[in-house]
Amino acid sequence: MNPHETVLVMRLAAPMQSWGGNTPLNRRDTQPAPTKSGVLGLLAAAAGRRRGEPITELLDLTLGVRVDQPGTLLRDYHTVSNYTGDPLPQAGVNAKGRQKPTQPVKHTGETYRFYLADAVFVAAVCGPASLLDSLAVALRNPRFPLALGRRSCPPTGQLLLGIEAGTLDEVLASTPWQAGSHAQNRYRRRHPDAAVITLPGTVEDPEASGGSVWDVPTTFSLGQRRFTPRRVRHTEFDVPTGWAAQSQPPPVETAVHDPFDLLG
Repeated sequence: MNPHETVLVMRLAAPMQSWGGNTPLNRRDTQPAPTKSGVLGLLAAAAGRRRGEPITELLDLTLGVRVDQPGTLLRDYHTVSNYTGDPLPQAGVNAKGRQKPTQPVKHTGETYRFYLADAVFVAAVCGPASLLDSLAVALRNPRFPLALGRRSCPPTGQLLLGIEAGTLDEVLASTPWQAGSHAQNRYRRRHPDAAVITLPGTVEDPEASGGSVWDVPTTFSLGQRRFTPRRVRHTEFDVPTGWAAQSQPPPVETAVHDPFDLLG
């Protein structure tokens, strides 16, 4: 690793998150772990970058992801109808540029959106120290609202874990287990003396033979979204639980949502 590069570490946790893939608009799937497009989008939003601004230096960051709590796949089913009772429009347009009605006529459309419920990931990005320092400041004071894949999925709890020296593999292996307290308690009942837990992960590696994923954005500009591939390596990390010198599992910071806080 370049001696001037460091690793920024984040805890990605929320009631729901969704890391989209290349799927049609009426079916929005989620990948089982955060994508590079989603993580870079979160960092760009924190830094206040608008969709049309260049993201070249962000694309040069190397990503590693650890699955601390895989969560549960959730399907959200929607139906769409026109309140006037008219047929739904299709994608095609007529000579005047107006959308044509569906053929055969369709009055109700169906859409599916998929989420990961109760999942926790550790995402680490490696790059120049000066860039990561500025991104860490932005994560503490984001310019735009942050989301884990979709706007409806804001992060909860502690997001920024810090900036560390070392390789992606070293940092992902040394960062303590970040699962929720209920998951940690369940695991500890079965393994009361466990000092480490083995967790799966994926590390970006140009020399890897594990395959490619198409999740590197060329721009965040609407209507111009394109993706290019990156090579990744699937691996496992022996992660400290932090229980060795404690009688109880380590507390995990969580955020409690109280809508009445807005009333003062």
